[in-house]
Amino acid sequence: NCCSDYQTYCGGNTTVPCGGSLFGSGNFSSPNHPSYYYDNAYCVWQLRTTDDQRIFLSFTYVQLENCCYCDYIAIYDGPSVSSPLLGKVCDDNRSVFYSSSNYMTVVFRTDGSVVGRGFKADFMSSLQPSSGRVDCSLDNMNIVIEKSYLNSLGYDGHSLFLYDPHCRPQVSMYQVVFSFPLNTCGNIRRSVGDRILYTNSISAYTSTQGQITRQSHLRMNVTCLMEPDSTSQIAFIVDHGTNSSITGSGRYNTSMAFYTSSSFYEKVTQVPYKVSLNQYLYVQVGLRWNDSNLILFLDTCVASPTPFDFHTRVYYLVRDGCPVDDTYHPITTAQSVARFSFRAFQFLRASEAVYIQCKVVICPASDSNSRCRRGCSRRAARGLESEHESQTLVVGPIQLNDSEKKKEEPENQNKA
Repeated sequence: NCCSDYQTYCGGNTTVPCGGSLFGSGNFSSPNHPSYYYDNAYCVWQLRTTDDQRIFLSFTYVQLENCCYCDYIAIYDGPSVSSPLLGKVCDDNRSVFYSSSNYMTVVFRTDGSVVGRGFKADFMSSLQPSSGRVDCSLDNMNIVIEKSYLNSLGYDGHSLFLYDPHCRPQVSMYQVVFSFPLNTCGNIRRSVGDRILYTNSISAYTSTQGQITRQSHLRMNVTCLMEPDSTSQIAFIVDHGTNSSITGSGRYNTSMAFYTSSSFYEKVTQVPYKVSLNQYLYVQVGLRWNDSNLILFLDTCVASPTPFDFHTRVYYLVRDGCPVDDTYHPITTAQSVARFSFRAFQFLRASEAVYIQCKVVICPASDSNSRCRRGCSRRAARGLESEHESQTLVVGPIQLNDSEKKKEEPENQNKA
């Protein structure tokens, strides 16, 4: 629809309109997604819901330039860019955000250099947490609904049930609570990228008296969006009407511990763990709840003389899935557990303690191209390939036995 003399009066670098005002629930994406976005983009989306609800925002795909001040997404807690900043999303990080009011503003800004495939985001209207919530972990799904909210809809807690009608809630004076393992009560599991979705539905028995009813049919869709790390995040989402939703996001519970031998039968409980130089040490990292649909991959383990700084003075045991220390030895085991051994050492001219920090990645077993399947992969070669978030665990301290300290003292004095 352009005039014949368009190029004469208009430059060739005009930008495509983007952004807008969105209400309720839906999704939006960067310009041209899933193709590459353009340079110097500035897009503003205003998300809005009713006064009694809040906004829940989750990014399902992010691939931006590897430079957080070049290309980024900014999320504001209110109706404009003058509202408080909730956070920024850059690189390939994906996060969830919650508004404190019925408005949220999202800004997508790029510079004039490298481009990526952009992002895709979902947003939903969320009932205030004072009416209910869902807590998700690898072990359990816990759904809490306030009785006052149910009563306002004309329902009683004793009438609620899940996909599996035998799974019934505990009803107290003020709350109705469902608590059950993720793989029970009819939960449906599916993979969305590197995330795992567990879904269920809460319904209510209605009165069988009479021929008609003017009471809406209660149905709450429950979803746990599991992220591959251990810090829980919660959201309770309900759209008023006959079909509601409860959505939460959680992170997998993992643990790391020393064991006394290669049999991994007895866990070390001594703190600090007193060892001898060159003694074989055995470490296990695993999911707290075994799930055959998930794979745990040990990405990086690094040692430090302090538990507060794993950057300044460190020693790598394994890096990007590749062994670095000569004594590091991975021990093959179940896919939801990573085990390895190494020989004890100490840092020169430092404290007696040694702390170990490990980063693990959790992937769907069905993803044949996941980070977990690729094994040793140097970070420079991976670039933005990795779509899986890592979880960080720390174990320690390890300290030399008193006899070992005495052996070291003369040597240290000579060095001084």
